[in-house]
Amino acid sequence: MTTSRQRTGDTLLAAVEGGVTTIDLGRQLRVGMPQSPNHPQFWHTLPRRHGDMLRPDGGSAANDMISTGTHVGTHIDALAHVSHDGKLFGGLDAQEAGRGGKYVELGVHTIEPMVRRGILLDVARHLGVDVLEGGYEITAADLEATLSAEAVDLRPGDVVLIRSGWGRRFAEGAPYLGTTTGVPGIGEAGARWLTDRRVHAVGADTIAFERLAPGGGHSLLPAHRVLLVEQGVYIVEALDLEQLGEQRVHEFVFVLVPLNIYGATGSPVRPLAVVSA
Repeated sequence: MTTSRQRTGDTLLAAVEGGVTTIDLGRQLRVGMPQSPNHPQFWHTLPRRHGDMLRPDGGSAANDMISTGTHVGTHIDALAHVSHDGKLFGGLDAQEAGRGGKYVELGVHTIEPMVRRGILLDVARHLGVDVLEGGYEITAADLEATLSAEAVDLRPGDVVLIRSGWGRRFAEGAPYLGTTTGVPGIGEAGARWLTDRRVHAVGADTIAFERLAPGGGHSLLPAHRVLLVEQGVYIVEALDLEQLGEQRVHEFVFVLVPLNIYGATGSPVRPLAVVSA
């Protein structure tokens, strides 16, 4: 007897075999890659290499060890990541919520795996540039105009990714951080434009998702407050959106699964855009 679940599985398998492709939206984790100075760096080493120990039959094995902050490379911010006036999302007391060294209520382990409709807002392309200038604030009008030009709509529960072109600077290292130049991104008004449309998560190709003023660093992050603290919207940072932009893929299935780290404030991720082949 064939169950409804089996029929659904067969339908999904047929769709995959019929032709879909994935676009990797995550950055490769490498020692020395650019990252926020606010977080511990990524480190990878081989404590055992081939030849360090040989089995009687000549076999050998190598193994690895990594240490990293959870907000390094392409990563997702859990709702526990930011507080305002001592409060987390839902009015939780930020200090009490972290007692014992774990954020039980809003840690990254509470983020459900995402298989959702994704939308790319390629603001840089719409404004006719390869890369937006450092410190440029992407306005609500920019977002609205880009959405209209791409002829897509936003629906409640979507994941919205914003391309500024700044991701092209990731390979340059330190300039990607925009310490002196600033980094393009939305401000508070852009964040409210997104939350008014009841999005589930947002992301960008920059180090902190939102605009960083020249010389200002991470001193003010109003979009984080609106998204994480006030509205409970997840943020994905340091995405690689160049292939999506080059192929002008504006609508896709967005897949993301955080590491199931109990009580953590974030997690490295490797998101995928799934599109028809």
